[in-house]
Amino acid sequence: MPDDKPLRIIHCFRSPVGGIFRHVRDLAEQHAKAGHQVGIVCDSSTGGAHEDRLFEQIMPHLSLGLVRLPIRRSISPSDLAALRRCYNEIKSLRPDVLHGHGAKGGALARVIGSVLRVKRYRVARFYSPHGGSLHFDPAKLSGRGVFALERLFEHMTDGLLFVCGYEQGVYQAKVGTPRCPSAMVYNGISEGDFGRIEKRSDGADFLYVGMLRDLKGPDVFIDAFARTERAVGRPLRAMVVGDGPDRDKYDKMMTESGLGLRIGLLPAMPVRDAFAMSDIVVIPSRAESMPYIVLEALAAGKAVIATRVGGIPEVLGQDSDALVTPGDAEDLSRAMTRAITDPAWQAATMPKAEDFHARFSASAMASGILQFYEKALAAA
Repeated sequence: MPDDKPLRIIHCFRSPVGGIFRHVRDLAEQHAKAGHQVGIVCDSSTGGAHEDRLFEQIMPHLSLGLVRLPIRRSISPSDLAALRRCYNEIKSLRPDVLHGHGAKGGALARVIGSVLRVKRYRVARFYSPHGGSLHFDPAKLSGRGVFALERLFEHMTDGLLFVCGYEQGVYQAKVGTPRCPSAMVYNGISEGDFGRIEKRSDGADFLYVGMLRDLKGPDVFIDAFARTERAVGRPLRAMVVGDGPDRDKYDKMMTESGLGLRIGLLPAMPVRDAFAMSDIVVIPSRAESMPYIVLEALAAGKAVIATRVGGIPEVLGQDSDALVTPGDAEDLSRAMTRAITDPAWQAATMPKAEDFHARFSASAMASGILQFYEKALAAA
C-alpha cells in the first residue's frame, strides 16, 4: 500500500473500561494525528459516566465514528445478533484494517473481516489478546476449548500483536507458535501522562485504583493494609478507587475488619485525579497482561508496588524489590511496609525516568503497530 494513502482502521472490543479501552484510545489519537481514519465498535452495556467522558474526549479523533451495541462477556446465542449488527456497521465503513482486542473483539473482527474478504473487500485482520483468553487453564476442558478456538482463528488472522513479551510467551505456551505473522509492541502512554503529580495535603498512604473484582486483588490489598498497620505500629490511611462487580463485598470486608474509617472507597475517576491521593500505588492483581496503571503511575512520579504477573516485571525490572507474590498478603505487606518507612526506597527501586520514557511512549507504540498493519496489507 502506498505510504501516503490514509488507512481506514476499525478497532473492535467488548468492554470500554480498563486497559483495552486506554490502549485503543491512545492508538486512535496517534493514528488520527498521523492522518489515518479511525473508528470504534464496542459494547453498549458496560461503562458509566466516567467512560462516557472518555468517549467524548476521543470523538474528535474518530472520523469513522463510534458504534456501540450489546456484546455479552460470555458466549451466548445473542452473539449471532451482535455479529450480524457489527457486520452491517463495519461493512458500511469499508475498513482497510480490522483490529480486534480481547477474546470477543478478536473473534468479531476476524470473523467479519473474513466474510468481507470472501466478498472481495481488501481488509487486514489483526488480533491483540490483552490477556483475555490467555488467563484460562490449559488443564481444564474450558481452557482447552478456548485455546483450540484461538488456534482455529489463526487461519482468519493477518497479524497477532502482543503488548509485552510475557503475553507473547503465554500465547506460544498455551496456544502454540503462531502460524500467522506476529509482533510484540509495548503499550505506551502519551506525553501528557508524563509529569509528577503531587500528593494532596489530605492524601492517603496507599492507593488502589482499578476494577473492583477478585482478579485484580482488592481483597489482598485490604488484608495487606491491615498487616502493614501492625508492622509499622500506627494507623495508616488508604484509598480504593474504582467500580466493579465485587464492590459491595470489599466494602463489607473493610467494615467487618474495622478498617472502614481508614480505607476510603470512591467510584472510578480520571486516573490523574486518583494519583493525587497518594504517592504509593499498589497493584495487587492475581493476573495481568501489561496493565496501563503501572505505566501511568510511574509516569506520574509515583512509587509502584505490584505483583509479579504478566508484563509488570518487564517494566519494573525482573529483580525489583517492588514485585510481590500474587495473592500473598504477607509479601505485599512486606513491600508496603518498606515503602512507607524507608524514604530512600522509591529512588532506589523505581525505573530511571529517562529510560522509562524512552521505552514506553504512545508514539513508539503507534508507529510500531502502524508498520505492522502496512506490512500485512502489502502482503495481502
